[in-house]
Amino acid sequence: MEKNFKEHQEEGQNGVSRSNLRDFILGFQDGLVNTLGLVLGVATAVQESKIVLISGIVTTFAESVSMAAVAYTSTKAAHQFYESQLEREKKEIEEIPHMEVEEIRDIYRKKGFKGKQLESIVKKITSSKKLWLETMMAEELRLFPEDYESPAKSAFVVGISAVVGSLIPVIPFFLLSVKMGMATALISSVITLFIVGAVKAKITIGDWKRNGIEMAIVGTLAALVGYAVGSFLGVVYS
Repeated sequence: MEKNFKEHQEEGQNGVSRSNLRDFILGFQDGLVNTLGLVLGVATAVQESKIVLISGIVTTFAESVSMAAVAYTSTKAAHQFYESQLEREKKEIEEIPHMEVEEIRDIYRKKGFKGKQLESIVKKITSSKKLWLETMMAEELRLFPEDYESPAKSAFVVGISAVVGSLIPVIPFFLLSVKMGMATALISSVITLFIVGAVKAKITIGDWKRNGIEMAIVGTLAALVGYAVGSFLGVVYS
């Protein structure tokens, strides 16, 4: 049981990394994809680098601030929900311990434990209210404190990653003509999305090629939508 408890702690520590990775991917992917679609649409419609750059830069910072605000409020709401469930479980352990003990027994029975081994696990967990509460939150409710611990940190990671992601399709227009900038923005964005998807799979779980291709496809679809809208507006207002 001591080993299981240490494994539980390690999972909590890894959970912080997963939370940071989730926030980074969210900000980076949304920032890149949204800005890519916009700059391609604007570039197709107006064919002027200056306007594309202004649109791209404004979108970059507006997108990052908006996403950071959403990350803050959503993480804070999730944290409040976690705290409410934590208080509910504390109250149930105090007021109806026999039912909570049975829930622990059911949880580990479903994992394949039985007989003396099962009862030993139940006794060990319920002998410590802290461990008991942690087990109920993790095993019954699938809620982990590290996923909601810092709304401000989540907002910061999402906001910064959104800026970094958004700049990738914008930078080519500083250096190249509109036509070359469009091609470079698309190619560099799709490659970047593939790399991010592959790295995500390597860090977490999954096939790196499949994850990379999925992210690249998302970027390509956004580019196609932006290009189509830009082409339509270019024809309408030409």
